Amino acid sequence: MDETAAAKQKAIDDWLPITSSRNAKWWYSAFHNVTAMVGAGVLSLPYAMAELGWGPGIAILTLSWIITFYTLWQMVEMHEIVPGKRFDRYHELGQYAFGEKLGLWIVVPQQVIVEVGTDIVYMVTGGKSLQKFHNVVCPNCQPIRTSYFIMIFASVHFVLSHLPNFNSISGVSLAAAVMSLTYSTIAWVTSLQKGVQPNVDYSYKSKTSSGVMFDFFSGLGEVAFAFAGHNVVLEIQATIPSTPETPSKGPMWKGVIVAYIVVALCYFPVAIIGYYVFGNSVNDNVLITLEKPTWLIAAANLFVVIHVIGSYQIYAMPVFDMLETLLVKSMKFNPSFTLRLITRSAYVAFTMIVALCIPFFGSLLGFFGGFAFAPTTFFLPCIMWLSICKPKKFGLSWCINWTCIVLDDDEDEDDDYSIRSLRC
Repeated sequence: MDETAAAKQKAIDDWLPITSSRNAKWWYSAFHNVTAMVGAGVLSLPYAMAELGWGPGIAILTLSWIITFYTLWQMVEMHEIVPGKRFDRYHELGQYAFGEKLGLWIVVPQQVIVEVGTDIVYMVTGGKSLQKFHNVVCPNCQPIRTSYFIMIFASVHFVLSHLPNFNSISGVSLAAAVMSLTYSTIAWVTSLQKGVQPNVDYSYKSKTSSGVMFDFFSGLGEVAFAFAGHNVVLEIQATIPSTPETPSKGPMWKGVIVAYIVVALCYFPVAIIGYYVFGNSVNDNVLITLEKPTWLIAAANLFVVIHVIGSYQIYAMPVFDMLETLLVKSMKFNPSFTLRLITRSAYVAFTMIVALCIPFFGSLLGFFGGFAFAPTTFFLPCIMWLSICKPKKFGLSWCINWTCIVLDDDEDEDDDYSIRSLRC
């Protein structure tokens, strides 16, 4: 009976999208992480700089890059911190750190908000970028509402969402990663060629203290959104083969280093040059602010569409895994194509409908960034590291992790987590 149950469990794991394929190479890690992180958020960074100001903006951008690079290393290390076991999903690591029930309550709601929220934002971004492409290519055509472009963008995902696992979307993810570097370069090079605008103003838009404070926290949320790729990192690492001699963290870390170099090449030039050229008049999507050269702006918006197609799939895959795990393991549905077709189509339809109802790109970035992206990316990995590894008090590791937690408390409200003691 035990052997039968084990065989059935293995069959289910071989069907679920996160654990069904483990033959990825290190470069899969590179472009999956680039696709997960460099997305719609990079285009809002000049706008975030306008809300934060020169000094705070550059400092927060730099600190965010350093802190998230460190916390991503922690996630990679903790994937196989228990010999012979792999934490293939974010919530599994949370359960080990905080307990079976508490771990689920801490991690799953935040992870779901991040992943579903990101997909909704990408629905809006994809639709708006398609609309911008249409308007630039055909300025004399009759205007078409944004909602129709969102539905056109969603139609692609009704097809792509049925690819079974991470490795099956590797081609889409690679194209998306290339596009992210391309349109980011177009954004800052075109801005630089446009030159500093007449009467450029680097002061805060709002003239009241409360308005400045509100904008400042909104800018923090947008930066947090831009750096939020940690919610899928364990799931990405789960696709890499691992043995005691060659653990998965080796190739995964190699890919992460490449990804973070690409992130720096995308983020810093776009944020600094975009703000330098346009000041506080920059739009929440810098490509919308740019108007010429027409053909290049049209191409950049098309590249954004291709990129967010891949990004949507990267963030949707863990959600598919959660839904299918719930249906198959808890509700005892049989794994089948029909079940997958209905579940994934329903999810795409849901994100499309919400995007149609809330097409506020900039506002969504700030809201989701501050509400859930900061905890799961900035300080939750540090808290899990302190819980699992129990570093020596006031030692280097202890000090670094608490510094990251305290610094991020300025970006998000305090989260008082109950942590149980564990040994590395």
